[in-house]
Amino acid sequence: MTHFILIRHGETEWNRVVRFRGRADISLNDVGLAQATATARRVAAEWQPAAIYCSPMVRARQTAQAVAERVGLPVQTHEGLHDIDFGQLQGLTVDEAVARWPEVVRSWAATPEATRFPGGERLADLRGRSTAMLTELTDRYPDQTVVLVGHTVINRVILLGVLGLGLERFWHLGQDTCAVNVFEATAGDYVLHSLNDTCHLRDLAG
Repeated sequence: MTHFILIRHGETEWNRVVRFRGRADISLNDVGLAQATATARRVAAEWQPAAIYCSPMVRARQTAQAVAERVGLPVQTHEGLHDIDFGQLQGLTVDEAVARWPEVVRSWAATPEATRFPGGERLADLRGRSTAMLTELTDRYPDQTVVLVGHTVINRVILLGVLGLGLERFWHLGQDTCAVNVFEATAGDYVLHSLNDTCHLRDLAG
């Protein structure tokens, strides 16, 4: 079996003010950098990864690099961890998106599995590429531990797949910045051990 440590990237300014981020290449802010450092300490203390993969986006790469420096591994990017393409909504606040694309925002809130962002993607696109990635990495790293660094949307899609749940349950999973999720993969099936764990960030609060 393959042991996966799935991490969401640290905080950015667009997280803080709640903009549709997607493919916008936003760097971590100071809080996010501190979160990444704390997450790296935890990974190094609890696991011995064989590889580290992350989304191509800079916020994920910065988070993965903090881990890599602690455990002495290179960072490898993987399209299977890429954030959703929000298309025309990218960069907008929620209020701005409601003003310009009210039906899309309503659909995203009520029926995320049925929403295609204008000029962008739908959740099924992410499920396809993330499922292929997990199969690839499970075959490549049998009986080893792999760190994955992604985004709230792709991480939720991955975790729904791990739990065998449909994409309509998208909003029923939490995924905070620098949250750690742990699951095992074997023979095309999964066991989830922890979800949205942020205990390593407690010293940063306040």
